[in-house]
Amino acid sequence: MDFLLYIKAAILGVVEGATEFIPVSSTGHLIVAQNLLGFTGAKENAFIIFIQLGAILAVVWLYRRRIGEWVWNGDRAGEAGRLLLNLFVATLPAVAIGLPTHAWIEAHFFRPLPVALALIGGGAAILLVERFHRPTEVEVLERIPLRTAFGVGLIQVLSILFPGVSRSGATILGGMALGLSRPAAAEFSFFLALPAMAGSSLVELAGAREALAWSDAPLFVLGFAVSFAVALAVIRALLAFVARHSFVPFAWYRFAAGAAVLAWLVLAHP
Repeated sequence: MDFLLYIKAAILGVVEGATEFIPVSSTGHLIVAQNLLGFTGAKENAFIIFIQLGAILAVVWLYRRRIGEWVWNGDRAGEAGRLLLNLFVATLPAVAIGLPTHAWIEAHFFRPLPVALALIGGGAAILLVERFHRPTEVEVLERIPLRTAFGVGLIQVLSILFPGVSRSGATILGGMALGLSRPAAAEFSFFLALPAMAGSSLVELAGAREALAWSDAPLFVLGFAVSFAVALAVIRALLAFVARHSFVPFAWYRFAAGAAVLAWLVLAHP
């Protein structure tokens, strides 16, 4: 057994779970972490895709009671039906634009330099949205208008086109810019991750199946479990944080992270 390989898997599970639902870009952090750890290749990329499903499961687990109430109460025309329609509409832009462009974007932009620039640009976007976003018009997840959901879906496309932008950052800040409260924007971002991430992950895993073997299962299970546990803790912490604070600290983190990646690139390739 290659214990170093399992340590790398656990580290990447922590990175995925810690960054997926906060506005710092999990994709960007994973690209940099993979390069630092030497964890690259077809099988390794499939591992990264798979552990995203662990983070998705954390959302389902955290909201299991609310989801259960929607399902068992048969609330198809009320809150559950409205949310499902909003998620469907918000996912359409990602499907229409993301699927045909993903291979090209992965080939050209999944590198540390574009990620560093996107991290810094995203930090500036956080400061601008926090300073100039419109007054809150919607306080709770279940009352988000359809047009607002579609607007958030359009903004989500930025995270597909530019790795390092952050899907959660784009959707949360986009929601705030369109009049959602921080908690409502954060919760809609969590739920929007379910179709967006699950769909793309399953499609990519199907395409990478030839690179996988049953002997890889323990490694994948470890990364999945770590990602799930860390994401669960981070989601709870983020909900408590946004109830009392702005996202400005994440902007300064993005500036620091982007600068650190640029410095690493300069030192590694003088």
